[in-house]
Amino acid sequence: MTRGQRAEPDAPRAALERAFRDERAAVLATLIRHVGDFQLAEDAVADAFAAAVATWPRDGVPSNPGAWITTTARHRAIDRLRRVRSLADRTDRLAELARLNSQEHASEEEESMVADDRLRLIFTCCHPALAMPARVALTLRTLGGLTTTEVARAFVVSEPTMGKRIVRAKAKIADAHIPYRIPPDHELGERLQAVLQVVYLIFNEGYSATGGERLARGELCSEAIRLGRLLATLMPDDAEILGLLAMMLLHDSRRGARVDGDGHYVAFDDQDRSQWDQGRIREGQRLLERAMRLRHPGSYQVQAAITALHLEAPLASDTDWDQIAELYSALAHISPSPIIDVNRAVAVAFARGPQVGLELLAPLLDDARLDHYQPLHAAHAELLRRNADLPGAARAYARAIELSANAVERDELERRLRALPVF
Repeated sequence: MTRGQRAEPDAPRAALERAFRDERAAVLATLIRHVGDFQLAEDAVADAFAAAVATWPRDGVPSNPGAWITTTARHRAIDRLRRVRSLADRTDRLAELARLNSQEHASEEEESMVADDRLRLIFTCCHPALAMPARVALTLRTLGGLTTTEVARAFVVSEPTMGKRIVRAKAKIADAHIPYRIPPDHELGERLQAVLQVVYLIFNEGYSATGGERLARGELCSEAIRLGRLLATLMPDDAEILGLLAMMLLHDSRRGARVDGDGHYVAFDDQDRSQWDQGRIREGQRLLERAMRLRHPGSYQVQAAITALHLEAPLASDTDWDQIAELYSALAHISPSPIIDVNRAVAVAFARGPQVGLELLAPLLDDARLDHYQPLHAAHAELLRRNADLPGAARAYARAIELSANAVERDELERRLRALPVF
C-alpha cells in the first residue's frame, strides 16, 4: 500500500515482521560494506526498524518496505558516523553513503554486490578464527535477527553469557581484521564447509535439544532451514548445500510426530506417519535428486539419502536397513567419525541382528572420546535389551539417563528402564 492509505490495524505490524524477516540481513550486509564497521551497521539497521515502528502505524506502510528500511538505515549510519568518527576516518564513508542516497535506483552493479553482500556476511560470521560457539551465536544474532535473549534461551545459557559471547565475536572480527569478503576460489571449499557446519550445528541443536524441557526447538530448526535456503539461493550449484538443506527438510518433516499431545517422546517406529509433513518430504527429495545430478558427492548428501530411506518405507518394518548400513559405511569413508560409527552399528544391528551390532559397538564403548556421548549408551542399552541381556541393558540405560540433560529424552529412557522384565 502507499502512504496515505488507511491500513488495517495489524497491517503495519505484519509488514514490519516481514521486512525484519526478509530484508534485515540483506540491508545489514550491504551497510557493513559501506561503513566498514560491523557494530555501527547493526546499530543503524536497528535504528531504522525503530523508526519504522514509530512511523508506519501513523503514516502507513511504504510501498516498498525494504527500500524504506535501506534508505533509513543509511541516514542513521550517516548520523552515527558524524557523531562517533574522526574527520579523517569518516569522510570517505560519508561520501559513499551520500552518493548512494542520491541515486534513485540502484545500478546493476550495485544490485549484484548486494547479492554478494549476504554471502560476505555469512562467511564473516562463520570465519574459522572465531570459536564455534561464537560463530553459531553471531550467525543467529546477525543473519537470523534473533535477539540475544532468544539465542541464549535456545542454547540454555544465561543472557549475559550469550551477550558477552556475541560482543567478543564482533570485537574479534574488528581486532583481527577479519576480511569482509567472499573467500577466493582456492579457499572457498574449506570455508564453505565451515559455514555448512555452523548451519548443521544450529539445526542439530534444534532437532535434538541438548538440554531443557523440550525434545526439539522448532525455532532453531526453522532458522537453520532458512539459512540453508539462503545459501542455496546464493550458491545454487553447490551439491553439499543442497544436500544439507534436503537433510534438514527431511528430518524436520517429522517434527509434529516426535512427541505426543502431552509432550512425551514417540519412538520413530511408533510415529503416526500421517502427521509427517509431506510437502517438506517432497521438497527434500527433489533437492537431494538435484544434488546427486551434480555428481559431487559429500557427507550431507549421504545423510540426506539415509533420512530419505527412513521416510520412504511405508511401514517401519519395511525399512531397507541393509542399504542404510551401506550408506553409513560410505559416510564413514567420506567423513570418519566415531559418532558415525555408532549410527552404523545400530543400522547393522537392525539389518543383521543385535549381536552383530553389539560387536561393532564394543570398541566404541572403550573410546574415551565417547565416554559422555549419551546416544552411544542409549543405543547400547537398546541393543542389549533386544539381545535379552537384561542386566546389561539396565546398566546401560542407567548410564544414558545419567548423561541426559534433555527432560523428554530422560523421561523416555527411564520409562524403558522401568519396562524391562524383572531379572
